Amino acid sequence: MATYQDLPAELVTERLRLRRWLPSDAEEYRGLWLERDPRALRRIDAEGRPTLEDMRGWLIENPRAAAPGLGLLPIERQDTGEFIGYCGLTVGQASFDEPELAYELARRAHGHGYATEAARAVVEAATRTGRRRLWATVREWNAPSFRVLEKLGFHRSDRVTKDAERGNSIWMTRLLDQP
Repeated sequence: MATYQDLPAELVTERLRLRRWLPSDAEEYRGLWLERDPRALRRIDAEGRPTLEDMRGWLIENPRAAAPGLGLLPIERQDTGEFIGYCGLTVGQASFDEPELAYELARRAHGHGYATEAARAVVEAATRTGRRRLWATVREWNAPSFRVLEKLGFHRSDRVTKDAERGNSIWMTRLLDQP
């Protein structure tokens, strides 16, 4: 098994700061779940779960919100400190050696280039960990995510996870430049 550097716990871009989760982020994190498209797999269910306390517990137990060495990092605007989403690397549907790039932004933050900016910082950091390839899965109906990934040099693989109810997941991939 290959050895990798850990994804940094903080990344800074021109406009954004990605950092470790804090228990106080639970409300904003849950807000993302409430905004999700009805076709999304993980949503707040009819009983209101996961609750705010459930999410706060997750953030305390696993402040990187991913496997050790990887991480989903909250995104905040540098100018205001406003929480606008998260971005990072996770095993997800991929693997530890070739993790999945994941991001989600609050609707109020859509259309400003924040997803591309945050994801570019994560891709650059992933390269420094020693990894050679990243994956991303995108539902076929999520055109904005396809645009973000294409700007970052991801391309469609031949892999598709069929889901007649929620929409097929298209597997995007990118080989990483090695230092």
